[in-house]
Amino acid sequence: MRQSNRPLTLIVTGILLALAGLGLGAGVAGAEQPQRLPTYVTDQAGALRGGQAAELQAAIDALYAKDHERLWVVYVRDFSGMDAQAWGEQTARLSNFGDRDVLLSVATEDRAYAFTGTTPESVSDKEVDRLLVDKVEPELRAGDWAGAGLAAADGLSAAMNGSGGVSFLTLTVIALVVILAVVGLWLWSRGRHARRAEAELEAARKVDPTDTAALAALPLGSLDTRSKEVLVDADNAIRTSIEELRLATDEFGASATSPFTSALEAAKTALAKAFSIRQQLDDDIPETPDEQRRMLVDLISTCGRADRELDAKVAEFDAMRNLLINAGQRLDALTQAVVELTTRVPNSDATLAGLVAAQPASVLAPVRDNIGMARERIAFAERGIADGRAAIAKPVGQQGAAVAAIRGAESAVDAARKLLDAVDTAATDIDQARAGLPGIIAELDRDLATAATLTTHGGPELATATAAARTARDQANASGATNPLGAFQQAVAADTDLDKAIATATDRKLADDELRRRLDQALTAAQSQINAASDFISTRRGGVDAEPRTRLAEAQRNLDQATQLANSEPAQALPYAQRAAELGTRALHTAQAAVQQWQAAQSTPNSQTGAILGGILIDGMLRGMSGTHRSGGSGGGYAPGSFGGSNGSRRISRGGRF
Repeated sequence: MRQSNRPLTLIVTGILLALAGLGLGAGVAGAEQPQRLPTYVTDQAGALRGGQAAELQAAIDALYAKDHERLWVVYVRDFSGMDAQAWGEQTARLSNFGDRDVLLSVATEDRAYAFTGTTPESVSDKEVDRLLVDKVEPELRAGDWAGAGLAAADGLSAAMNGSGGVSFLTLTVIALVVILAVVGLWLWSRGRHARRAEAELEAARKVDPTDTAALAALPLGSLDTRSKEVLVDADNAIRTSIEELRLATDEFGASATSPFTSALEAAKTALAKAFSIRQQLDDDIPETPDEQRRMLVDLISTCGRADRELDAKVAEFDAMRNLLINAGQRLDALTQAVVELTTRVPNSDATLAGLVAAQPASVLAPVRDNIGMARERIAFAERGIADGRAAIAKPVGQQGAAVAAIRGAESAVDAARKLLDAVDTAATDIDQARAGLPGIIAELDRDLATAATLTTHGGPELATATAAARTARDQANASGATNPLGAFQQAVAADTDLDKAIATATDRKLADDELRRRLDQALTAAQSQINAASDFISTRRGGVDAEPRTRLAEAQRNLDQATQLANSEPAQALPYAQRAAELGTRALHTAQAAVQQWQAAQSTPNSQTGAILGGILIDGMLRGMSGTHRSGGSGGGYAPGSFGGSNGSRRISRGGRF
């Protein structure tokens, strides 16, 4: 009996061992490691039934056909003890996923899932969270494995095509609000711009049109508007001057009006040049901003110089036209002056003879011919007086010749008086010249030394005056003993001109020093503001949006431009430095406001809030995303930043239990 039961026992034992082996094999097979996916739908858990796999594949194909996004779905029994997101990320890496691949991994027995890959550009983090929480997870909890995959495919397509459930009315209201806001902002900005442009133009009108350095510092728009105003003013002035000069020429003759004709022709030439510049600016060939600025400054300064040359002749022109009113009285006064000079000639002649006997010939060289020249001037004045009286006796409108006659006689009388005065005071002048020569030479030496320190600011005027002063000093040293009067007079004249040139150069140097002082202050202020804004944004970049970053970048660009121009063109560098300081301040203020707004939006600050604000952990709020976690889905956390471009922020790795 015992022997007959032994085969049965062996059979039962074998069956039990086989069953145990099958159970062990099933347990090993259920532990699915991360793998390279062979197809878009991989079902290793036997989750799909009937035609569900084909239905899910069709939905995935439709998503790709419409949106060119690749969805992969894999079903396993569990994730081999790994975190769901880690299992999904390793599977995506082994499957060589690109920027348009996303993976839904589902562990049916472990009841966990992961959603891994790169979010499409048109889908926000908030939309991804809504897709998973509202559509995928409910299907998973219900055990509808195919439904979860279909929800992922349909939800992605809906999110990429903007069918987020926002009503047309809501979109219309939002659009109207945006349009009204934009129109209001445009009107406000336009009014502000107009007021600012008017203020800049008013300031430009106060600038001397011949001061090219001041003109170059003006805003380009103000320069352009001012150039048109100056051009019109100059053209009107020249047209009026042409008419007035024609009337004056008819009355006084071409000879009397020749100085005014020369000035007018020079002004017309300058105006033609200005119109040519304006034509170049208005034609179809564009100029760079620097070229425009240079041409506008040239145009304005050209018109300014022409206008100034005409203004310089106004008093003389008016005097000429008014000369005929009291011509008779002027001629009488000239006659009396000629009589007086005629009676002085014999006494001055005797004085000169005494000087010739007492002084070396070289000393008297400046006055030796004065008596003869004085007689010639007196004779010329007498003829001019006679011609003037004959001219004013003619009918009105034919008396113009009297003007030239009177002016010629006045010049001759003045010259004769100076010639006789020089003879009468020659003895005293010679003694004073001998005594004053050492002093004027020393003065020239001091002024030449001063001029050498102002070469940079003196320009051609100082160079010319310096050369003349050096020549006068050398001649005074060489001929002071033999010609003290001539050497002294030449040295005094040269020193006077040099003093004027030094004064002008000194003013320019002081202005340049002041300009550079202001530039240094502006550069320091700009750098300080930029550093403060940059440090603030860097340490709080998680709460700073685009506007302050833009202001900071533009501030740095203006500071770089100012630094490049600081040594060679300080006047042009100053506006850039001031603009950099202004933009740096605005960057800091707008960044502070953005951070305050960000902090106010944090309803429940926690240990991660400071790290998010500092940019240590990456948040999506500044790109219009929700405040949900960037990794971990429901129950995850913020992800630390890493090397890479902005597209790196589109990587997603969500998941959890269901």
